[in-house]
Amino acid sequence: MKIDSKLLSAGILAIGIVIGSCNTAISNISTQKIAVVDVPAVVSQSAQVKALKDEQTKKAQELSKWLETVNADVKKQTTEANKKKLLTKYNEEFAKKKEANTKAYTAKLAEIDKSISATIAAQAKAKGYDIVLAKSTVLYGGDDITAEVAKVVK
Repeated sequence: MKIDSKLLSAGILAIGIVIGSCNTAISNISTQKIAVVDVPAVVSQSAQVKALKDEQTKKAQELSKWLETVNADVKKQTTEANKKKLLTKYNEEFAKKKEANTKAYTAKLAEIDKSISATIAAQAKAKGYDIVLAKSTVLYGGDDITAEVAKVVK
């Protein structure tokens, strides 16, 4: 089998270009400034998150008090038919309250997440970092900017 010399030359050239591109990509990565952030630590120190947790605790207590009232109301009923009717009504009301609380919590949590992400990006840009990674995904390397971000997030 004869191999065409032009085809062989083109193949070798293509391989050379691919290897050169890989080296360039690798050298670009090595010149980038990389930071790491312990996101759970930042979140746990956030005043916004603490306020949201306190709000959720308060809502849970209110819901618990409401359930006590519901139970007392159901116990007052004299017939099984009235108890079932009232339980059905209260179960629907409970589901609506729970769904409203969940939606409000999810929306506020998304706002907080967006705010923390924006703060991390702003801190990274201010310090000249090209890449920011979650600390939990990095085995070695990168400058830890967690403390700086946590100060701003508070």
